[in-house]
Amino acid sequence: MSKAKPTLGLIGIGLMGQPMALNFLAAGYSLNIWNRTTSKCQPLVAAGAHLQTTIGQLTQASDIILLCLSDTDAVKTIIHRNDGIIQYGNSTQQLIDLSSIDPEITVQLADELKEETGMSWVDAPVSGGISGAQKGSLAIMAGGTVPAVKTAQSVLKPLYSQFTHMGATGSGQITKICNQMIVSCNVLVIAEMIALAQNAGVNANKIPTALTGGFADSKPLQIVGPEMAQKTFEPVKWRVKTLLKDLRLANKLANHYNNAIPMSKLAETLLTQHGSQGYLEHDPSTLIKLYCED
Repeated sequence: MSKAKPTLGLIGIGLMGQPMALNFLAAGYSLNIWNRTTSKCQPLVAAGAHLQTTIGQLTQASDIILLCLSDTDAVKTIIHRNDGIIQYGNSTQQLIDLSSIDPEITVQLADELKEETGMSWVDAPVSGGISGAQKGSLAIMAGGTVPAVKTAQSVLKPLYSQFTHMGATGSGQITKICNQMIVSCNVLVIAEMIALAQNAGVNANKIPTALTGGFADSKPLQIVGPEMAQKTFEPVKWRVKTLLKDLRLANKLANHYNNAIPMSKLAETLLTQHGSQGYLEHDPSTLIKLYCED
């Protein structure tokens, strides 16, 4: 890693991965990419990224491998598959996982990767959504050793406005779970509030503006509030299934430490109900439908 800029390899070109990749390219990084659906990579290839046909090729061609994947199982698969990272990684490389996954599995995978390849692991989940990824204003919460996290902090500069080293491996994932507990409960109460305001005859379109700067203001209010009031659910910027996945991780973590989290448990129940109606792939702004018939 003596080069001025290490070569990056990004696995996962989804809603978040694509704008992240564009920011890395704009910052002058040489970027290798791989995605299960190759067609999603074409705009990035046009922007200068190098498409690799296998994960093994990407690993061998990169100094730092970044994951931006949907869930714990997806990360496990990328690590363990026949052409996976654990088969081709070496001690000169580093893995940075930008996904939001199970903290316990994170520690297990990090230990296994270190033992088998010598690679260090940083869990660095992000918050800020597509808008934050596009603007490079994400909040990143990182777990790992001091040297590894210091490298991650430097490499990820094109992505964030706030980067915090939270502690040992897995602590970044725990912090992201805490983040999602707040976000999920916030979005749900915004939905029930918008529905109540509308039923009471108030112009709910004005509520986000009216509350700007007050104690009730929040980024979710300013983003999903207008969408809920206007029933504008496209384009999808994040997904119900993502919030639900993270709330299930929150409840798993709480059970492990014998903590009561009744608000988040209720949020999980409501999101499960909403998802069962066919909304798992939809934007969380659709949660207003829990409280409105039309």
